[in-house]
Amino acid sequence: MMTNPIIMNGEDDEEFVVFVTLHAVALQSSGIPHIYWRALHHKITNEIYDAGDVFGIMQFQEGDDDEEEKNNSRRAGISCKVVVTRESGLQASEPTSVFLVDHAWTYRGDHARQQLQHIPGLLPRMATLMGIDFQSEAPDADTVELVMERMWKYNQTYHLTHGSAEEKVPVWYIMDEFGSQVPHSQQPSCGMAPFYYIQGQLAYSVLWPLQDLQEGDEVTQDYTYGETDPLVRKCRLLPWIPADLEEVSSATTEPPDSYYENIIRENKEQLPVEIQPYTVPKDKILKVYSEMSQVINNLTHSQFQITEEEEEADILWNYNHIKDYRKLSEERPHVMLNQFPCESLVTVKDCLAAVARRVKGGPTPDWLPETFNLQTELPQFIKHYQLRQQRGENNIWICKPWNLARGLDTHITNNLDYIIRQRESTPKVVCKYIEDPVLFNREDVGMVKFDIRYMVMLRSVQPLRIYAYNVFWLRFANRPFSLDHFDDYQKHFTVMNYAEDVELKQVHYDDFIPMFEKQYPQYSWKEVEAELFKALKELFQAATSRPAPYGICPYQSSRAIYAVDLMLKWSKGQNGERIMQPQILELNFSPDCARACLYHPFFYNHMFQTLFLDQPEHCPVTQIA
Repeated sequence: MMTNPIIMNGEDDEEFVVFVTLHAVALQSSGIPHIYWRALHHKITNEIYDAGDVFGIMQFQEGDDDEEEKNNSRRAGISCKVVVTRESGLQASEPTSVFLVDHAWTYRGDHARQQLQHIPGLLPRMATLMGIDFQSEAPDADTVELVMERMWKYNQTYHLTHGSAEEKVPVWYIMDEFGSQVPHSQQPSCGMAPFYYIQGQLAYSVLWPLQDLQEGDEVTQDYTYGETDPLVRKCRLLPWIPADLEEVSSATTEPPDSYYENIIRENKEQLPVEIQPYTVPKDKILKVYSEMSQVINNLTHSQFQITEEEEEADILWNYNHIKDYRKLSEERPHVMLNQFPCESLVTVKDCLAAVARRVKGGPTPDWLPETFNLQTELPQFIKHYQLRQQRGENNIWICKPWNLARGLDTHITNNLDYIIRQRESTPKVVCKYIEDPVLFNREDVGMVKFDIRYMVMLRSVQPLRIYAYNVFWLRFANRPFSLDHFDDYQKHFTVMNYAEDVELKQVHYDDFIPMFEKQYPQYSWKEVEAELFKALKELFQAATSRPAPYGICPYQSSRAIYAVDLMLKWSKGQNGERIMQPQILELNFSPDCARACLYHPFFYNHMFQTLFLDQPEHCPVTQIA
């Protein structure tokens, strides 16, 4: 039987061709069979929601279910299932057997609490959908917390592949009452996937049968569709189906060589050929090509000249990543670059954690928060989380995208379901949240988190020569620190310089040092800084200890600066004394140096003198290796 028969004419066919051109990749990656594409286009463009003609929601007592249905149930007491209600059933071969499912709530992570509190009707609808008793007419804090805890059993996600970094942050959504009741099954009867309609800029979920269904048959889906590893499937299903991980060890080691080989292949980097070292003549004026306005406007040293002709440049200072080092090394071996081949081993968070394990031969070094790769180490992380839980230890974690900065798509939580579901969005690492940070007393606010940014210059890999700029930058939270309300950005994050209508607290480094030492008189900043530099030296020693692609490539014409973001935490020394322990959070490639140029107009002069003229003695820098 065909519902909503489609009558096509030339114009409709033309619109369908455009639809396929725009969406074919997304349709294929979602697994939506080609047979349904034309009907899907018709239903989207005509806003046809006809799932109610074929399916219905049936209530049942959990005690009447079999064991799998008990495990899959997401409510207590009375539960629901979706069944086929049409007498003629549903045929998988019928081209119109595809259905749109609406979304009841769509949001980005940092807006969830605010929307639950302020959008009329949203909280009671979500509470009812999740089986939470809600009697109040106005939003109450306890119900908001319950919804935010349970929503990770209902959330789905998608992200855009175009637009700004902010626009690419994953979107989370909860399907309507119909879609949210379709449970998991190891042998699903239907497929379900999100679909973003580019022309209408709207997102839907799409449901289609995987087999013929008769009246009364249950509609189920596979929550881990496409996952082939049995252990990872078990881990990803933990939000709904409890399981023990007795066979799993929480220990982590450095990944195999194939891990790094895959990275360079995915990055499409061509390694350089070996070249002879080049010494810049003392009086040579070096021509610099850059598209970065900060360099163009602030590099004023007499031995450097900005050029608009890339072909005549002695130095290429690029914002975008260089891919073909081989061509440069063969055709222009003495053109100096602001990048090293394979430097992603320190600038991308999963790689940073991997190479850092070389320091101790397995365990995370003391200067890096304990880190797990959610793509490759999910079982080890869950086991570690469970062991901490059994010991009654703090279990707050922070999930970070591999290759985003500024706090984008970063989540802090002690909810295991929340963390597991993050694996379904962009690739992430999960790091132990610093629960006992060294705080700074802001007179106008109180004790707040802060972080420190150092500019580190990598002059060469063989021999290893690294310098740290003596001027550093500080960022502060705007609200007093406490271990609660982890979605309160201004309490738990320090990156305020990219948010609108948010105060950015500015403290100059040479004002900060006496203030810090007054607040912590037993700690000299020079001693703290020495520990920071020691950590950085160990990191770069590890990252350059192996040949490319397993380490940073020792290309003779490469130089680089990295912005290193650090925090301080309280730890115990060898004799049980309380000490300040540096924690490296991330290294940024081609950092935004607007504040550096504003407060220190000679910043780029100092960078270029140290890196390209080898004149560190003329600059406020400290050699750390």
